Amino acid sequence: MSHMAASGTPGLATPALELAGIEMHYGFVRALDGIDIHVMPGEVVGLLGDNGAGKSTLLKVMSGAHKPSHGTIRVRGEEHTFHAPSDAAEAGIQMVYQDLSLVEPQDIAINLNLGQEQLRKGPLGWIGFVDRKAMRRSSERELDRLGVRTAPMTRPVEMLSGGQRQVVALARSAIRVTGPEDGAAQGILLLDEPTAALGYEQTKNVEGLIRRMADQGIAIVVVTHDLPLCYEVADRLVILNRGKKVADLPVAGADRDHVVGWITGSRASMFEAPRAAGTVA
Repeated sequence: MSHMAASGTPGLATPALELAGIEMHYGFVRALDGIDIHVMPGEVVGLLGDNGAGKSTLLKVMSGAHKPSHGTIRVRGEEHTFHAPSDAAEAGIQMVYQDLSLVEPQDIAINLNLGQEQLRKGPLGWIGFVDRKAMRRSSERELDRLGVRTAPMTRPVEMLSGGQRQVVALARSAIRVTGPEDGAAQGILLLDEPTAALGYEQTKNVEGLIRRMADQGIAIVVVTHDLPLCYEVADRLVILNRGKKVADLPVAGADRDHVVGWITGSRASMFEAPRAAGTVA
């Protein structure tokens, strides 16, 4: 069953993120070969492929870490050229890496506000003193909005479980692409193996948060080896094999054996043109 709500509503026909004809060359090697991919507001796309298929390279193109050799990138219909991840972030794209990039000794509230700290009012703010109480209050409101129940805001990240850390990293990115206490999310989240090394219950918590973020209108691309995760949270699957897109299909009704076949290369691409009658192989 498709979860997607926002992308099916009238007036949201423009993809949140669209890449067309993306190629990435390293010398004579084509890491990406003519990739077309899009994600709608409120949609979760699972990006699948074996090691070396091009998933990580495509994610780096989306996040601004790599500039493609050819192709175009559009965010909400507007063409962009990313020279660095900061350009992608400015366009509303946030990447959550496997290492999470959290500051271990600092508490949850500080981590949720990294780079966007609230300063104290008056002279103390002028010289850079942060308002920890205000950040804790706003962090609690944001986590409530996302339906997140985690440890107290004052708890250092180094004392959290792996699942709690992943939730903090996801929530921080969701807050950044949504804007503070803004109900209309317009951003795009790129998630790199968000449930790697998590147990069953922690994985379920992360799955729930991904769906709630999508329900708020955030467009999400999930790179993962975890097929059950895709079937739980994704609306659509895009599968790469050796730098080419070989499948793009709704999760609803997607045969798992076919999906595995596209990932391993034992199943032919669904985009290969049928051979004309009378041609010789």
